[in-house]
Amino acid sequence: MFYRFARGLFRLFFNICCQWRIIGGENEPVEGPVIVICNHVGNWDPIVLGVALKRQVRYMAKEELFRWPVLGQLIKSLGAFPIKRGQSDRAAMKTAQEIITQGQMLGMFPEGSRSRTGGLRPFKAGAAVLALRTGATVLPVALVGTQRIFRQGWFRPFQVRIGAPIMVNKPDVVDSAKVEELTARFYTAIENLLSQ
Repeated sequence: MFYRFARGLFRLFFNICCQWRIIGGENEPVEGPVIVICNHVGNWDPIVLGVALKRQVRYMAKEELFRWPVLGQLIKSLGAFPIKRGQSDRAAMKTAQEIITQGQMLGMFPEGSRSRTGGLRPFKAGAAVLALRTGATVLPVALVGTQRIFRQGWFRPFQVRIGAPIMVNKPDVVDSAKVEELTARFYTAIENLLSQ
């Protein structure tokens, strides 16, 4: 209930203040397990992605955010769960896999953190590992201009570009070669969306 309220509020805000555009909205799968992969250039990115997609998006968020009393409760109520950055967090990966196997939508920023330059940084392997373990559909999304939504006292327009879904076959064995190949495929999909 709170998620839908917050989503509606931000959608109204973006419509009125930012003149944002969603391109490729028809590519979003209407049901089934989905991993949304997205570039990461601004603090607004999780909100923008959650508002742009029709289904609720669950996120991993750095555990430090949950230590802030108000912010921690807010992002938890929006469906986020903590991950320890800079190390292998098995509990977070287990939670992510459970979300996917329940047929929900998981949002991931494979770069791991925001790009300070706006350019696409190398992808970490987590999204590919989860996709191979679960066979979930992967939805590539590119955000353009979200690093400067609010600049010099003005709200700026931005775009959400949603690409064609990537179907992933669940192999008998998940090895490093398959992970690397799929990670490269994900990178190329986002790179192509950004260059449109």
